[in-house]
Amino acid sequence: MDLQAEVHVEAEAGDSPPSRTAPAGFVAAAAAILTACGGGGGGSTGGVVTPPATGGGQTQQSLTAADASRFLGQASMGANRAEIDRVRGQGLAAWLDEQFAMSRQIGHWDWLVANGFNVPANQNNTAGFDAMMWRQLIASPDTLRQRVGMALLNFLVVGIDGVTGSWRQFTMAAYMDILWDNAFGNFRTLLERISTNAAMGLYLTFLGNRKANPATGAVPDENYARELMQLFTIGLLRLNPDGTAQTQETYTQDDVSGLARVFTGWTLDSTDNTTPDRYRRPMINNPANHETGAKTFLGTTIPAGTSGPESLRLALDAIFAHPNVPPFVSKQLIQRLVTSNPSPAYVGRIAAVFANNGSGVRGDLRAVIRAILLDPEARDSATAQASQSFGRLREPVMRLTGWARAYGINSPANTWAFGDTSSSSTRLAQSPGRSPSVFNFFRPGYTPPNSAIGSAGLVAPEFQITNEPSVVAYINYMIALVTNGAGDAVPDYSPLLAIADNSAALVDEVNLVLAAGQLSAATVAAIRSAVDSTATTATNGPLLRVRTAVLLTLAAPEYLTLK
Repeated sequence: MDLQAEVHVEAEAGDSPPSRTAPAGFVAAAAAILTACGGGGGGSTGGVVTPPATGGGQTQQSLTAADASRFLGQASMGANRAEIDRVRGQGLAAWLDEQFAMSRQIGHWDWLVANGFNVPANQNNTAGFDAMMWRQLIASPDTLRQRVGMALLNFLVVGIDGVTGSWRQFTMAAYMDILWDNAFGNFRTLLERISTNAAMGLYLTFLGNRKANPATGAVPDENYARELMQLFTIGLLRLNPDGTAQTQETYTQDDVSGLARVFTGWTLDSTDNTTPDRYRRPMINNPANHETGAKTFLGTTIPAGTSGPESLRLALDAIFAHPNVPPFVSKQLIQRLVTSNPSPAYVGRIAAVFANNGSGVRGDLRAVIRAILLDPEARDSATAQASQSFGRLREPVMRLTGWARAYGINSPANTWAFGDTSSSSTRLAQSPGRSPSVFNFFRPGYTPPNSAIGSAGLVAPEFQITNEPSVVAYINYMIALVTNGAGDAVPDYSPLLAIADNSAALVDEVNLVLAAGQLSAATVAAIRSAVDSTATTATNGPLLRVRTAVLLTLAAPEYLTLK
């Protein structure tokens, strides 16, 4: 079974809206590649990746351009040729050190303020939100932080369409600033900050949560207590240190009810709604609405009379100490960055770093991210290419940002006009910060029904939003972007125009930058044939040839599934 073999699309050239000025045959050629070349680049021999006994990985001296591009496919939001060359020159560890040390250029909240969105007219809309998201993901130099921030947002989920109240764009900005600012910090700190954040309180309905009322039979809202355990920290089943599941459940309904008592009395610190500022500050606890009785969950009892803030501290300490947390969090981060089906040994190595970073510190996300990206299983490209189970389907947002960063997208007017891309019929079926539920656009354990992936006992999370209509929509949308950009966010293909007359050099360069050189010989031949169908002497011939090479690479199954 090969993940690439599951990527199919049926499309006609007529699927491209007539208003888009795409080179003839774009969609038809893309369909031909997707349906005919699903076998992928590396020969499939089955099994999971087994890292070399020596520890694997590449030295700076042995790092190829393809190795560097593949690494950036895992560690960044996308890269151009210059960044690939920089990684190759300085080595992976040095690049990580540089990224870890890089401060944020501007936060989400501060960008909204700087661009004038904190005015009364925006109190009850989401103006500026999508532009804020795309600007961060595409233009911020701290690309590793952007990638990890998105990984965290994919399982510590809040979506703007589920946030109630006013100033929703600012409420979401404050939440995402917590994820981005703490992406390289400690997971325990991150838990506390999301648990006192207004967006989370609104999204999972514990803002304004009140203690039980025996007279009316009302009990505390259990929403956040349940999802904090199930989705954010420990999961449904007990885990071995390597992430493999036992049969014992991690918590019961009594644990949910007991933990829910902790999340009573939490509210905003002000009633002033003339500015969005109260949504940025941590929530406070109102003692009158907080449950003062004992709170028992997960084998822990918080004594009666304990204050709200102290109850929260003790509850999060107990959850953070749970043995499931290291493998649960580690596996999800591996899935988001490297591969959907990491071996138990890979998960075990990363979980051990989560449990102890080597200096006795638990939950050090910087150490965890470094370990994930430098692990032999992540870096052994040859074994990964030969495996039928290694790799991941690129989520649609990463496909767009990969193209945008590769070809110099900027928005001088700061409009970043990509907008909401969550439509599965006309755009990407995913848009950053717009998850339809707390379960994200796709779940970490999703397996396509009646598929070879399922028959092999594998998961493929991103396939939950991938089907024939959504892939056709993706290609059609990328035709528009590759051709015209979005508003003033237009691509710069000048480096490719210099080699547009040489289809071999052109396709090889696009293959390297976008697909880490992983396109198969058959796919390369198909793209070259499509490129050569446009003469360099034709009107705009060089530009049409470049656009053809870029779009068909973005449509190729070996690009869609990074191995």
